Amino acid sequence: MSRPPPRPAPGGAPTSADLLPSVYAELRRLAAWQMARETPGQTLQATALVHEAWLRLAGTEPGRWQNRAHFLGAAAEAMRRILVENARRKRQLKRGGHWERVPLAGIELPAASPEDRILLVNEALAALSEVDPVEARVVQLRFFGGLTYAEIGQLLGLSERTVKRYWQYAKVWLYERICAAQAAPDRADSPAPGPTA
Repeated sequence: MSRPPPRPAPGGAPTSADLLPSVYAELRRLAAWQMARETPGQTLQATALVHEAWLRLAGTEPGRWQNRAHFLGAAAEAMRRILVENARRKRQLKRGGHWERVPLAGIELPAASPEDRILLVNEALAALSEVDPVEARVVQLRFFGGLTYAEIGQLLGLSERTVKRYWQYAKVWLYERICAAQAAPDRADSPAPGPTA
């Protein structure tokens, strides 16, 4: 059960330190949900994901949060970035780091790993944000943040019905984009993204 909402500091909205105790259980639940979609044996645990996200939020906090939904949205974005960074790191190590990939004709490729799926979603989400940043933000808040339509509407200043419509459209758009990326023959032969030595 969550604690009661924090009281804002005199003259302002609550800080990360004010909000964390009241939303920690919810953040932990969201992180556990995200980690449940990962393959078993992950080195990153749900608690570590929440703590890393909070450290990023507290370390870069320019001021105060507008409300609980604003904080949860920022936490969802931080968790998404952590998962993407972790997937890129694992993918780079799995694929030989800085080694150059040499395609071999006639060899069947295995199914996409969870790291590859996270990266595909992230690439498609980045493409959607170029086309429609508001719909991309709805996806981030709904998919990675687990916010309700009402919370997203409040945060973005949209009606709940508009948020639902954006969510439905964005799901289809992302699905088609991911399917196209998986079907592209040159994707399997390209080197892993990330820093090169």
